[in-house]
Amino acid sequence: MTRVLLLHPGAMGSSLGSNLVENGHEVYWVSEGRSEATEARAAQASLTQTGSLTAAVTEVEVVLSVCPPENAIEVGRAVAETGFLGTYCDANAIAPATSQRLLDIYGDRYVDGGIVGPPPRVQGHTRLYLSGPNAKQILDLFQSTRVQTEVLVNGPLSASAMKMCYAAYTKGTAALILGIRALAEHYGVSNALQAEWSQAQNSLWDRSERMGPGTSRKAWRFAPEMREIAKTFGGAELPSGFHEAAAEIYSRMASLKHEEDVETTRVLQYLLAGRND
Repeated sequence: MTRVLLLHPGAMGSSLGSNLVENGHEVYWVSEGRSEATEARAAQASLTQTGSLTAAVTEVEVVLSVCPPENAIEVGRAVAETGFLGTYCDANAIAPATSQRLLDIYGDRYVDGGIVGPPPRVQGHTRLYLSGPNAKQILDLFQSTRVQTEVLVNGPLSASAMKMCYAAYTKGTAALILGIRALAEHYGVSNALQAEWSQAQNSLWDRSERMGPGTSRKAWRFAPEMREIAKTFGGAELPSGFHEAAAEIYSRMASLKHEEDVETTRVLQYLLAGRND
């Protein structure tokens, strides 16, 4: 049994924590400053509550960070400032250059992670890529769970690179398609585009209709992720502008975070209205 501190139990984090608890590990979370919704998710996942970060790190051997990408460095520094001496795993959607900053803090105690897929509620849909000297320690935690784990050996930041490459296509093309839909709406050619896509692109219109509802509540997280991907392209001396634009697409949708059942037409209205922001 390993004692793990999970920062923080959002939709993905609580599901990862639940898998660890089911696998016989004790998983802690910090309630200080967290919402009632977070507390409810943590309780449902059978996580152990602690009041503060300082108290929590004295109880655990591993810290697992699952937070919005723009908070990854802040969370990592906060843990380091407590004097934590165990293994720190960042499983956020961050660029290798961002992950390097955490590697500089933790050295060989750092594990780079990248999650592909939805929260692991069923078998076979979620993969956790890991890299770094202590990667096997995290892999062992998830053995026999609904999380498929794989250690990448092409360098200590390979897991973040893998996540960036994967999301560059999946979330990047979703932003592109929604942008095209907004463009067609602006020029009054949506019906013509629908007819052409139906003939030449085999259900692309139907796919675009699902993208509005599918991304609207998560766009606030996707925007910073696209900026991390742009940073990754830039680090490889490749053009980064496409994913900077994708970040802008998602930023215009960010205020839809709390709305249920958002139709694609409403998403397009938000994208077009953003022209004058």
